[in-house]
Amino acid sequence: MAERFETVDEYIASRPDDVQTILREIRRRALAAVPGAGDRISYGIPTITLDGHFVVYFAAWKPHISVYPVPDGDEEFEREVAPYRAAKGTLKFPLGKPMPYELIENVATLLAERERERGGY
Repeated sequence: MAERFETVDEYIASRPDDVQTILREIRRRALAAVPGAGDRISYGIPTITLDGHFVVYFAAWKPHISVYPVPDGDEEFEREVAPYRAAKGTLKFPLGKPMPYELIENVATLLAERERERGGY
């Protein structure tokens, strides 16, 4: 049976110590990149929300951290995400390599802007 978590803190605490550190930093930076954001568990993984709408999801897997979805961006942004793109809507960041926190912040910022435009926030 799949693990179920009530809070983002529970989810993070369930991971190995080194991965917890990465997840906490992703959470901190994503929340800072999206003013007024909150977080919760959705689809069993941590989710950054804005006014109750889902903005960005992140999850820890054995070999990597995933961030979903991938926003459209300019050419420079597309070049930056290209090495991590696993599918149209998924970025995979290998564990054991430096985590590109600034890129993850940019993803969260772009997704929040898209959500604000769509919802008028």
